[in-house]
This record gives sequence, structure tokens and C-alpha cells, in this order.
Amino acid sequence: MFGGVSIKLTRWSYSGRKMVRGYFDKFPNTTIYFRRIRSYYIVYSLDWVKEDPVVEKEDREEMQILLNRELGREKEYKKRKSRSS
Repeated sequence: MFGGVSIKLTRWSYSGRKMVRGYFDKFPNTTIYFRRIRSYYIVYSLDWVKEDPVVEKEDREEMQILLNRELGREKEYKKRKSRSS
């Protein structure tokens, strides 16, 4: 999928105002917290568990795309102004 490694969003849930928790198959023990910025979500923080691989920048980007796609906000996410390379 993205960068040759495919991550799958296994489940997600709302976590208070403007926050969503995401869970991914590559990091089964880690909870990823997303915060809504304007009309899309970005990785805000995570509860990383040492049994899981280290979450790299490329992983965060892929997770953001997957979550925004799931929530119907992929178009807004891809059009965001501050794109990091």
C-alpha cells in the first residue's frame, strides 16, 4: 500500500471532544490518539507499548490517511496546507 508496508486500521472509537482512538494491526498493543484539526485528523499522541515496533514518521502518515479515509475526510486531509515531506 504505502511505502511497501501495509497497515490496516482494525478499529477506532471516539475519545472525547475532537479526539479519536485508532488501533492498527502493525501496532496491536499501542493506542494511537488522533485530534481533529480543521476538518481532518492527525496523530496527536500515542500510548506505545514496547512489544510493538517503533512508530516511524511513515507509519504516522499512513495511519492518518487510513483514519481520515474511514471517517470520510481523506479529501480534506490531502488538501491540507502544511504538508511535510
